[in-house]
Amino acid sequence: MNLLLTGCFDYSKHQLQSLEALGYNLHYIQYEKDDLPIDPATIDAIVCNGLFLHHDLAQFSNLGFIQLTSAGYDRVPVNSIDERCIQLHNARGVYSIPMAEWALFRVLEHYKDARGFNKQQESKQWLKHRNLREVDGTKVAIIGAGNVGQEVGKRFQAMGAYTTGFDIHTSETIGFDDMELTEIFPEKVHNFDIIILTAPLLPSTKGMINERILTRMKDNSIIVNIARGGLIDETALINILSARKNIFAALDVFEEEPLNIDSRLWDMENVAISPHNSFVGNGNNERMFKIIFSNLKSFIEQNN
Repeated sequence: MNLLLTGCFDYSKHQLQSLEALGYNLHYIQYEKDDLPIDPATIDAIVCNGLFLHHDLAQFSNLGFIQLTSAGYDRVPVNSIDERCIQLHNARGVYSIPMAEWALFRVLEHYKDARGFNKQQESKQWLKHRNLREVDGTKVAIIGAGNVGQEVGKRFQAMGAYTTGFDIHTSETIGFDDMELTEIFPEKVHNFDIIILTAPLLPSTKGMINERILTRMKDNSIIVNIARGGLIDETALINILSARKNIFAALDVFEEEPLNIDSRLWDMENVAISPHNSFVGNGNNERMFKIIFSNLKSFIEQNN
């Protein structure tokens, strides 16, 4: 079987050898926009991220397996893949730990005024800060109670926060003290000190954090987006943050990336920006390859 690998994952020599040992003929391109190394009609399986943003799925007439290195499905033609009964797998659980740690880091950074202390160190000032906050006792809303949301919830629970998950179900879920339907979040938003977005970007979730919700946020609350930029109406966010200096946004993702250099978000004191970096962690490679290997092993066994 022909297996196409791309530069979206950094394979070690041993990892490549283990895939060959399964019975795959390996083919590789570094950049997914590049020309394919073999006829796409001869490719049986692919491990990729955004390959189908640059190559037409219809060309891959023999394709039976796609492994994404992303958790989201928003960069692949899901409907066409389903119609052709191609196996589609994502990176579920791979990035949950570093993303959850990042969400907690951003809240603690804000609550403990890390920016202020860094500025004081640079100017060699010895000044006490008397208005630092605790996570203990806060109410945390996590929009999206999947794998990432659960890891976020567990960490905030460990800090003494009360966590509420918002999703399409209200089943008891690890990491949450309470579960609510996402549709009622707009009526509850004013109750929360911390709002963290971990939901997938779907037609039903695009722009879900709109002007109405941002206006109703509790004074001195913080919103953290580690999911997809499209979940927030960015224009509304800029307008509300300009008018309300007592709310804070920690943004790792944006509607358009890289964030335009002319965006007003760069210069706002009540905004923390990072370049879609929350998913990075030293354990990612091992977790991702376990998924790649396991799914490819199952696929070749099914077809032998």
